[in-house]
Amino acid sequence: MDWESIFSNTLESAIGRDAMVFALAAIGLNLHFGYTGLLNFGQAGFMAVGAYGVGITVVEFDAPLWVGVIVGIVGAVGLALLLGLPTLRLRADYLAITTIAAGEILRFIFRAAEFRDFTGGSNGINGFARDFTNANPFNGDFELWLISFSATQMWYLTVGWALVLLSVLLIWLLTRSPWGRVLKAIREDEDAVRALGKNVYAYKMQSLIVGGVIGSLAGMMLAISARSVQPDNYGTPTTFFAYACLILGGAATIWGPVVGSMIFWSIMAFTENLLRQLVENDHIPDSIMSGVQVGQVRFMLMGLGLALLMIFRPQGVFGDRREIALTTR
Repeated sequence: MDWESIFSNTLESAIGRDAMVFALAAIGLNLHFGYTGLLNFGQAGFMAVGAYGVGITVVEFDAPLWVGVIVGIVGAVGLALLLGLPTLRLRADYLAITTIAAGEILRFIFRAAEFRDFTGGSNGINGFARDFTNANPFNGDFELWLISFSATQMWYLTVGWALVLLSVLLIWLLTRSPWGRVLKAIREDEDAVRALGKNVYAYKMQSLIVGGVIGSLAGMMLAISARSVQPDNYGTPTTFFAYACLILGGAATIWGPVVGSMIFWSIMAFTENLLRQLVENDHIPDSIMSGVQVGQVRFMLMGLGLALLMIFRPQGVFGDRREIALTTR
């Protein structure tokens, strides 16, 4: 058993690309679900809009990367308005149905052959991250104990985790402002908030926009770090992974989405590497599990762990039971 390799991969996954990307996505969902009580099941759609906004702008229109970032953010705002205008006056479950459908509609549009000239179809878009890579200030590999990253990976992670910290700071400032306190009140009883003269619809829309923009940044960082935009990377499972990170860390907490994402991906890496080592060293016979089944088994174990978490500690690691009540009126 190569324990050094197991723990090395686990630690790298805890601070790696996936942990960073899903921390951003979960922060946006935290504002939606944790603080406002909005059931957004289409965060992958906001991520896709951000990623394709960058890719199409840079590749098809030969614009600088920063212009693509602006286009992605504007696209996320437009998507939030498109989803929120017809649904936010209704019950929470209507927003859930609309967002999960919109996310899948966007994915099928981006991979459709009819739009291949702009979106690349199922092959996606490549060649838009050169400006970002060329700005890399790091030289040589980074090594610290069991952790090792290349110079390019360090540049992606530095920018990505900086965005995570800025997003955390933004949520901290917003939720401690009068605006944030209104959001919490809407989550608890929007009828009471409306009786106090507050425009509940406007506050919900603002929350949906801000959380969607943060989600679009997650999509941009996923695309830039992969140097490719693939439509199937922004399917419904992506949203559910972000929710798993949020629930694991604790909804309606500042650091919950970040720590939850780090724990989620470290457990995924540890489970996969441990099972693979057990199979390769014949500690688990082929009659029970083969190497090709390791990927599926780790999801089963993670699902079991999340189910037990919801039974024994539904508020997550840092959450508070009083913060997870949700009205669907």
